Amino acid sequence: MSKPVRIFWRIFFWGFAGFILLLLMINWGWLGAMPDLEDIENPTASLASQVFAQDGTPMGKYYIEDRVNADYKDISKYVINALVATEDKRFYVHSGIDPWSLARAVAHLGGEGGASTITMQTAKNLFTDNWDTRNFLLRILQKVKESIIAVKLERNFTKEEIATLYLNTVAYGDNVYGIRNASRTFFQKEPDRLSVEEAAVLIGMLNAPSLYNPRRNPKQALDRRNLVLNRMVSSNYLSAEEANKLKTKPIELNYKKLDENNGLGPYFRMVLGEYMKTWCKEHKKNNGDSYNLYRDGLKIYTTINPRMQLYAEEAVARHMSYMQKLLNTQENIKKGSVWKGYENVLESAMKQSDRWRNFKKDGMGDDEIRKTFFVKTPMHIFAWNNSRGKDTVMTPYDSLKYNRQMLQAGFMVMEPVSGEVRAWVGGIDFKTFKFDHANPNTRRQVGSTMKPLLYSLAIEEAGFTPNTTVYDEQQSFGQYGLVPATSKSCKGGAIPMANALAFSRNCASAYIMKQLDNEGNNGARRFVDFLKKCDLKTKIEPYPSIALGACEISLYEMMQAYSMFPGRGFNVKPMYITRIEDRNGNVLATFIPQRKEVISDVTAYSIIKMMEGTMTIGTGRGIWQYDVPNMEVAGKTGTTNENSDAWFMGYTPQLMAGAWVGCDDRFIHFDKDNLNGQGSRAAMPIWAYFYSKAVKDPNCGLDPKQTFVKPDVMSNDLIIDYINGNTPVLGGEGEDMGTGQSKDYEVPKNIKPEDIAPESQIKLDDNNNKSKTPVKPINPPPSANKPGQDPKAVMPKKNQ
Repeated sequence: MSKPVRIFWRIFFWGFAGFILLLLMINWGWLGAMPDLEDIENPTASLASQVFAQDGTPMGKYYIEDRVNADYKDISKYVINALVATEDKRFYVHSGIDPWSLARAVAHLGGEGGASTITMQTAKNLFTDNWDTRNFLLRILQKVKESIIAVKLERNFTKEEIATLYLNTVAYGDNVYGIRNASRTFFQKEPDRLSVEEAAVLIGMLNAPSLYNPRRNPKQALDRRNLVLNRMVSSNYLSAEEANKLKTKPIELNYKKLDENNGLGPYFRMVLGEYMKTWCKEHKKNNGDSYNLYRDGLKIYTTINPRMQLYAEEAVARHMSYMQKLLNTQENIKKGSVWKGYENVLESAMKQSDRWRNFKKDGMGDDEIRKTFFVKTPMHIFAWNNSRGKDTVMTPYDSLKYNRQMLQAGFMVMEPVSGEVRAWVGGIDFKTFKFDHANPNTRRQVGSTMKPLLYSLAIEEAGFTPNTTVYDEQQSFGQYGLVPATSKSCKGGAIPMANALAFSRNCASAYIMKQLDNEGNNGARRFVDFLKKCDLKTKIEPYPSIALGACEISLYEMMQAYSMFPGRGFNVKPMYITRIEDRNGNVLATFIPQRKEVISDVTAYSIIKMMEGTMTIGTGRGIWQYDVPNMEVAGKTGTTNENSDAWFMGYTPQLMAGAWVGCDDRFIHFDKDNLNGQGSRAAMPIWAYFYSKAVKDPNCGLDPKQTFVKPDVMSNDLIIDYINGNTPVLGGEGEDMGTGQSKDYEVPKNIKPEDIAPESQIKLDDNNNKSKTPVKPINPPPSANKPGQDPKAVMPKKNQ
């Protein structure tokens, strides 16, 4: 053998041996991490965690990559056919590597198409962190790695499974991953319902998700779709006649992406997300790692009723848009004098704004930045309309005032026995105002809504009854001062305790506090101990003024405290999750009601009957003008000094709800002599608008004929002896509010409540996948569950 020949064979064998060694080194992970056999057999990709409502309606997701898996049986055959025809026409005959495509790619240097098969692309998506590089040598290494993993995938999975893996991991643009998310996002359909042309649109996007995104580039997307249809013809998946007919059709999108701003109950999902982050840290997977809310594909099933949620959002929008117009007519708001003495609030708001921070990063000085806040600028601001916004021109400084002068609201709905939360509205617009006013950590003064809790203690432990005589007189608590602070609201004389609650008599409430223990501040201490028994976590100082609600408590906690009345003495913690599952449907956690007996059912029933009086003859009697059906309703209005906070807590035998209204800056409010700022006008209508719709919707399962259950130990029903002729001005309550002037009772003729769409722009599943996202107030379609099908918690009878 000649020397040149020997050299050739040496180079050949050494090269071949080197190539084999290279493959082994790559396979063993010596040249970068490689998945082991267990990883290959159990491939995973980052999955979005999903949130579901009570009836299974998708509410939203938590994700870094918006990805939700679909099974092969749940994917339209048109999607599979379009994928194979476009991306890898020899998919069903090769073993992970296509020699013909590889030879073509080498011969034409990639000009006639790449060598990657569907299996190789799946390997890349699953196991190589989508490693892309322009370095030629690293790119070769990448392809070798993909090829090795592809061969292993072919050995462990069927072709159908590999196609499914690919479709579940590939990107479709707009940070949407996986065929199920793409189908839901672009067409509001499950992937098994996609038509031929819709499947072609989605598969056409895979080559360049941004370029062929039909939302952004409809012309390029249309051309690409038609190319996919042509390739389906070439692969005999479609006839030329069918393709030509389909190519004449435009792309008909029904685009809606669920993110933090849209979807059902955005405020609720923010609170839920914070809870789930803590839960994930405290719970471990089998490998010892903590769960990751954004990657592990958890399924979180909540208690939210989609229809009630939409009705709650509609109620808030309808009333708050109306109240904002009223507030805007107030003199100090129109002239801007409300800000006199509070310029520091605006200064702080400027320095906390994105505008300030961005200019600061650019190296601008404080004085220079401040000047930019007084230059008129085109901007998009919140407005009360269906889109929750409008374009305008104003100075950034004025926009700060504009936003902070917006009345905010918190509204919660829950079942009083199970504690299951049915609706949660934390504010007027999540996109603009992220602060949640129903959050357990958001506390405001509760005003007269504290009184039923005080009265229940008086009945439970001090021997009072609804007919016990109390005195409507200012009370002295020694060194702790006089309660109320002034005697202007005290009418004097004796009245039944039921009257005192119905008409929200402050002085009578102070009297009741003193009767708990008239020694110094002991009555207040006794009341604080009772509030702790109600599981209120807020620290409340034992001052006598808490009898009038001069303390800050969250709406969430007030819901828990009030639940003991319709709950027959059992207090229940609001519950908004029923179970948590992993990506495979394995149950990780279940949740049950946390109930606790606080008062007797006789006491609870006594308070119910007194609070019914509030709604029939007292401060809440105006509720019946809001089209609320004739049914048993118990409730309590509340207003704090200067009209800074307006409350209404109310319940029926089946459901309870609470509303708070006010501005985040407490110095912005209705004038103290303006009755529009009181609980009966500022907060109670939200409750009324909600109930007027929910009761009429049979899918909400509310029966207006149900009544509060009289305790078994009571042989006769409770008869309350109200004093006639003690009817206050409608809505009049609170300390030193006065009766107002005649103009305060008049509503400007050009200001009327209006129907505004709920903030949650989501289509409830009506099983046809054809209707568009609602943009006007809606009556949601029926759910799969009929009234009465959902399991109800049953209150156990107490020991006799």
